[in-house]
Amino acid sequence: MKVYQTNEIKNISVLGASRSGKTTLAEAMLFEGGVIKRRGSVESQNTVSDYFPVEKEYGYSVFSTVFSVEWLGRKLNFIDCPGSDDFVGGTVAALNVTDTALMVLNAQYGVEVGTINQLRCTEKVNKPVIFIVNQLDHEKADFDNVVSQLKDLYGGKTVLVQYPISTGAGFNALVDVLKMKMYRWKPEGGEPEILDIPDSEKDKAAELHQTLIEAAAENDEGLMEKFFDQGTLSEDEMRDGIRLGLIQRGIFPVFCVCAKCDMGVRRTMEFLRNVVPYVSDMPPVTTIEGVQVKPDSKGPVSLYFFKTTVEPHIGEVSYFKVMSGTVHEGDDLMNPDRGSKERLAQIFSVAGQTRNKVEEMVAGDIGATVKLKDVRTGNALNSKGCEYRYNFVKYPNSKYSRAVRAVNEADTEKLSEILTRMHEEDPTWIIEQSKELKQTIVSGQGEFHLKTLKWRIENNDKIMIEFSEPKIPYRETITKAARADYRHKKQSGGAGQFGEVHLIVEPYSEGMPKPDIYRFNGQEYKITVRDTQEINLDWGGKLVFVNSIVGGAIDARFLPAILKGIMSRIEQGPLTGSYARDVRVIVYDGKMHPVDSNEVSFMLAGRNAFSTAFKNAGPKILEPVYNVEVSVPADKLGDIMSDLQGRRAIILGMSSEKGYEKLQAKVPLKEMSSYSTALSSMTGGRASFVMSFAGYELVPADVQEKLLKEYEATQKEE
Repeated sequence: MKVYQTNEIKNISVLGASRSGKTTLAEAMLFEGGVIKRRGSVESQNTVSDYFPVEKEYGYSVFSTVFSVEWLGRKLNFIDCPGSDDFVGGTVAALNVTDTALMVLNAQYGVEVGTINQLRCTEKVNKPVIFIVNQLDHEKADFDNVVSQLKDLYGGKTVLVQYPISTGAGFNALVDVLKMKMYRWKPEGGEPEILDIPDSEKDKAAELHQTLIEAAAENDEGLMEKFFDQGTLSEDEMRDGIRLGLIQRGIFPVFCVCAKCDMGVRRTMEFLRNVVPYVSDMPPVTTIEGVQVKPDSKGPVSLYFFKTTVEPHIGEVSYFKVMSGTVHEGDDLMNPDRGSKERLAQIFSVAGQTRNKVEEMVAGDIGATVKLKDVRTGNALNSKGCEYRYNFVKYPNSKYSRAVRAVNEADTEKLSEILTRMHEEDPTWIIEQSKELKQTIVSGQGEFHLKTLKWRIENNDKIMIEFSEPKIPYRETITKAARADYRHKKQSGGAGQFGEVHLIVEPYSEGMPKPDIYRFNGQEYKITVRDTQEINLDWGGKLVFVNSIVGGAIDARFLPAILKGIMSRIEQGPLTGSYARDVRVIVYDGKMHPVDSNEVSFMLAGRNAFSTAFKNAGPKILEPVYNVEVSVPADKLGDIMSDLQGRRAIILGMSSEKGYEKLQAKVPLKEMSSYSTALSSMTGGRASFVMSFAGYELVPADVQEKLLKEYEATQKEE
């Protein structure tokens, strides 16, 4: 493969909902570009994309696949992204290193919830979108309905470049209103006949041609003036206007293909070659330090690694984009994220698992290398004197979590290493060793996302694992003030132990006044604040420790020991053993012994006094609550609302967005354990949701009673 210059390279993501035909379209483009001699199929498990064993097992994409096609003197780099929301991490990474998105639509279903979710991703990174209506040969294909849905999304910005003469089993021709020609194929597809538009279609084609001209002219003042003067634009001028419109997201062109029959693919690739933006047309990326990095082949060498896979017989394959400079085989580069040096022994241009060696790559190109020592997804490699680091890829929050353990305890350490490696491959697999829950928690985008992880560990690494529902990180707090004292006294020959602590506990909230006077059982306690410590707890909330000792009842040197005792108890609340939070503790009195008092004595006295007071202060359990936003088809809205209410949700609001209803709710984490699976089941996979931590709230009395009984039962077992 020749070395392509920056102004000869275009980077394109292939997006679309599951079963829209992305992988089949990729096969057709690879075939048309001469990269493969024969088109594979998903059913035959021989496609360039979907080559991993787990993808063949499940029958659809799990990983994004990088491939390149040389087309009429240009290099088109594609990243074929998974359609399932569970694997959105691949889509997010791909969109950040490409400059245009091809959004493939199934002509039967048009805009699906997966489409909406991926379009949101393109909006976040402000990337151009071209719509490809696929499977026009299906008996239920409805092109007009698809166009109507797209116009609901983007209004007049949705512009037809092509439309089919007819759809269904007889589909074999389309009208191209940019070229103003009809394309017709024989049953085997491939190269079409290019014909004049038939009389029956001329009026419709002329009207759409005029709409396309106006849309192209709108994006450039010069073109707009020319259009007003002449009433038309040349084909080249239309291309320029469409390119500018794509960059500004002011135009969303619509193309037609039947990827399975290789119809329309060649013309689409011609458009990609001629019209979509080059790398240098798009805004430059900014480093963590705020430096703009332009795709300059003569600049310092800087590579960004956006994807890592582990492949049989090879090991790690690291995929990168050349952000700046020209990288050569054998270059020594520095990793500023990890402080290590790497040598690029080989550089490849890739098509799935096929790798073609190249000697160099220039700014804007996408390639791969193997056997790097210390490079992770998201890292950079730079030439000497260059310190570029990047963090422009923002992955979505997790939606589904499970506790994981090795069936054979001897494999525990090995499993931990594998999980770390899996996270490096896919950063949307989040691994947490929870000291609080005493569990390893793995979180992802959905049940299938974690099911895939399990399949790979068991089949590739030969370690059997078990998933279970994770424990909920409850918190404990108090609802009223209480007082307690405790004397620790121990005498067993020689020096003894003595410490007595009197304290008050009360609920703490930000901005509350200083403690003053308290009354318990008819007795008044006046507080004189000598010192206050606010401790931000690692698990959220605060412990406020107030020293109100007067008259030297307890020496100041013992106060840290009292605080230590309280902290040891706040890590294990009396109700469920969960962390406690948002408590103010006022130590106001106590006693010492001139010989027997020491730090251990006061630590134990403080711990026990706090524990007694906490139990008498109306202790309550707090549970984590999440903000949940569900995107659902209108016909399923009632079912989803009923289900959420059954999950103790508080519905916050509803709105309509791009053909879908959006529900906002607050839902306890406990009730979201298997929500992704339930939502998919209720809506046939047509709905999706996102969730983010909102805060901690008191659990209802019946739920608290149930939790107390469960905790008591586990304590008896232990």
